[in-house]
Amino acid sequence: MHSLLQEANELLIAQEGAAGRITLNRPARRNALSTAMRAEIAAALPGWVRDPNIYGVVVASAAPGVFCAGGDLRELADWGRNAKAEARSSLAAEYALNWRLECFTKPTISLIDGLVVGSGVGLSLYGTHRVAGENYRFAMPETHIGLFPDDGVCHAFARMPDHLGTFLALTGHSIGPADAFLLGLATHCIPAADFAAIAAAIAEAEPVDQVLDSRHQPPRPGELTEGVREVVARCFAADTVEEIIARLQSLGGPRQDWAQAVAGELARRSPTSLKLTHRHLMQARGLDLRATLVQDYRIAHQCLESHDFYEGVRAVVIDKDGAPRWYPGRLADVTEALLAPYFAAPVGGDLALASRAEMQALQS
Repeated sequence: MHSLLQEANELLIAQEGAAGRITLNRPARRNALSTAMRAEIAAALPGWVRDPNIYGVVVASAAPGVFCAGGDLRELADWGRNAKAEARSSLAAEYALNWRLECFTKPTISLIDGLVVGSGVGLSLYGTHRVAGENYRFAMPETHIGLFPDDGVCHAFARMPDHLGTFLALTGHSIGPADAFLLGLATHCIPAADFAAIAAAIAEAEPVDQVLDSRHQPPRPGELTEGVREVVARCFAADTVEEIIARLQSLGGPRQDWAQAVAGELARRSPTSLKLTHRHLMQARGLDLRATLVQDYRIAHQCLESHDFYEGVRAVVIDKDGAPRWYPGRLADVTEALLAPYFAAPVGGDLALASRAEMQALQS
């Protein structure tokens, strides 16, 4: 397989023995996934799933300290302003790749030692195995840039215990390997020094569960799932974002300072993003992953028409002043009428995804 991406060494796709290998190598952009990179990955999967000589797929990073810091927001924002059709096509392709990975029928092992955010979560979450190294950090910080946790991740968040998913979705709080393992985001905790040996074993078609289980090191209690779980359960069970913040602000006792800090974090997020994320989470409780991805497309499609996405990218990615000017600027002004278009089918039609059975029939 040959491409401009491979010439630039931003994405390396190869076969190593019985393993398909995807290596992210875009360190200057912290492995941010571009539309072209996603297309390369999507193009490789059908051949690998049909090839009897391929046992599984390994996804890794060649950039130190990061697995994938998300999608290429500069690209999406530029297209959103100047080429809406390309922006919408990019979103559709991203969510279609999530679904393709979910329906892929061979072992897929992501080796993650560093930051995994946004589109990087979408690239790894639907594999069969997600290995967290000691430097693993997970986050979905989209409310900080005028977006929402997409790539189907709200499907996972909505099913986490004690409203921990709601907390992660609204705040964008990052967690380490222990919390990720206890919440099912990671399947194994293994030192990064073992990653090369794991990849070599998969290339030899050694049974993946045996390879990983023998190296797994049970983590200590996590900061989130042990330290503040009860507070999260109490505050984030509220029916509205306003009530969540009110509960945090009124909390007393030993976790008062923590709760006040979280309330302050939420006050800096896009009010529109907070409310549409909360509603999306509530709806995702009753949706399967495929339907959640369709809803993701609806919301993201409308975000391209909003003020906050472009302002968030400006403040965080381009100017980096950290001072976005959200509009509306208050939760009270994010009305039902304002939210309704985010959850309606776009004029151009919903995202079309084949059923799981249809997807897997294509792989046989």
